[in-house]
Amino acid sequence: MQFAAFAQIRLPKLISDGMVLQHSENLKIWGWAAPNEKVSLQFGSKNYTATTSTAGEWIIQLPPQKAGGPHTMTFNASNTITVSNIMFGDVWLCSGQSNMELGMGRLMDTYPDEATANKPNIRQFLVPDVANFKGKQTDVSSGKWQSVSPQTIADFSGVAYFFASYINKKHNIPIGIINAALGGSPAQAWISEAGIKKFPEYFADAQRFKDDKLITQIEQENKTINRDWYSELNKNDEGLKNNWKSATYDDKGWATMQIPGYWADTQTGAVNGAVWFRKTIEVPPAMAGKPAKLIMGRIVDADSVFVNGAFVGTTSYQYPPRKYKLEANILKPGKNTIAIRVISNSGKGGFVLDKDYQLIAGTDTLSLAGTWNFKTGYAMPPVKSQVIVRFKPTGLYNAMIAPLENYTIKGALWYQGESNAGKPEEYADLMKTLIADWRAGWGQDFPFIYVQLPGFMEQKTSPGESNWAALREQQANLLAINNTAMAVAIDLGEWNDIHPLNKKGVGERLALQAEKLVYGDKKIVASGPSVKVVTKKGNKLIIRFKDVGSGLTVKGNAALQYFAIAGADQKYVWAMAKITGKDEVTIWSDQITDPIYVTYAWADNPATANLYNKEGLPATPFKTKVE
Repeated sequence: MQFAAFAQIRLPKLISDGMVLQHSENLKIWGWAAPNEKVSLQFGSKNYTATTSTAGEWIIQLPPQKAGGPHTMTFNASNTITVSNIMFGDVWLCSGQSNMELGMGRLMDTYPDEATANKPNIRQFLVPDVANFKGKQTDVSSGKWQSVSPQTIADFSGVAYFFASYINKKHNIPIGIINAALGGSPAQAWISEAGIKKFPEYFADAQRFKDDKLITQIEQENKTINRDWYSELNKNDEGLKNNWKSATYDDKGWATMQIPGYWADTQTGAVNGAVWFRKTIEVPPAMAGKPAKLIMGRIVDADSVFVNGAFVGTTSYQYPPRKYKLEANILKPGKNTIAIRVISNSGKGGFVLDKDYQLIAGTDTLSLAGTWNFKTGYAMPPVKSQVIVRFKPTGLYNAMIAPLENYTIKGALWYQGESNAGKPEEYADLMKTLIADWRAGWGQDFPFIYVQLPGFMEQKTSPGESNWAALREQQANLLAINNTAMAVAIDLGEWNDIHPLNKKGVGERLALQAEKLVYGDKKIVASGPSVKVVTKKGNKLIIRFKDVGSGLTVKGNAALQYFAIAGADQKYVWAMAKITGKDEVTIWSDQITDPIYVTYAWADNPATANLYNKEGLPATPFKTKVE
């Protein structure tokens, strides 16, 4: 985009080089200039004009355009701005928390072929992560359109990228992704002030955070808490004082621990602060003198890693996978020492189970799981809890959604819920408000397609209550809203990772839902089975399902699992279950003579739940009763 000097016209960041505009719809092209100034837009052979308001705002209505491009727009007033490489296609707003935000850069080991992707007609605008409590922003603070290339793909939302790739390939149409997501964010942060009035507690919070002094005070307190905690830790850590990272340090007499694992489960107990780990490994000559990769699963919370005394990497919080590159001169034949300083600021510190811990050089791999020496460098009380200002109600809506509302979209994709799982009972009301809120803001009853939470945390051995299951039920209830669809992801989670890596599966299930809801393929099987009706026959319950496609099936040819039933007392027991028809499952238990209630996959992580349709889509988890 070229700007003339002393430009009077100003365009929103979204209207810029490389943008994707929604095809076949009336469009608003808008911006700012001097009050009462005439603005013209040259597009193709036509010229469109508008006169700015006394506030300097202007809008030009552009009639529907066919998909394709590239095109150029030239804006004239007292200055000229040219916007080039414009495509018309489908624009999808992609929002939510970290599982929508998670970039392809984190997924390259899972999808290595995507590292060389070059897809000029898939483009993303990354909205900056900012909150504003004063009111709706008219523009975002920064951002630009980028197309998929080896240089840019790392920044693309994984879910949005795989969704866009599916739709782009199927329909041969440019896809624009507006990526407005923020890790950890709760639903209430994405709702407007008018919408949040229905929730008095959140509305009161939103009013409080209009006070800049309060925000400054909280941010200063947070900074002081962290500075003081880490300052004391670093000043007193025996490992730093005595060079425990050194290859020549003698760690005989240290305690031992099995990695992966948590030191709270050893004689050390639930200590926070700095704990050091050391291991001497035997590196064969074939691996020495080569560039290598050190993979240390995931570590709670932060780590700094040294190999033969050389610093090879650090990660400041628990969620990213630990993958550190070693220069060719670091590994030597024979004995090599790895030292890791782990900082735990609260909860259980250690090494997450069921992850890879290994050293890779060329085609050779050494396992690093097993016995390590460890010692506490300095124990600290847990760091004090802190207020995360930008997660407060309305802040993200004002700064990350409101500025987009003039930009016509095809629909919205949403992946969020983890941060609301502590109070699942309010989630459906929050989301109904959010959907209505956004549609009102856009003036469009656009499709809203969302991901149901995947499985997470350890499996339980007996039926019971679960906040994550309850939140999934609230998500399923949102299907009562017009023009919505839900991608079930119960089988796409990882028990030990809140950020599961199978983002291709999620993106493609969202795309299936879009095919049916938005792109008009009414024959496609977009969903797995969901309950239609439950009836009773003696001591058995008969469940009939909809969305069975070609019929019900059991994944893995095993017995059906994760059904539970209860009588009037609602004390659930595991039940036997059998497919007894194309759309029918019969369940029973010798312990329940008069069954009334039934659940399926009702748990944080029902990993062995295995009811699918023959198209390979999992059944939606549920809790229901006999009609």
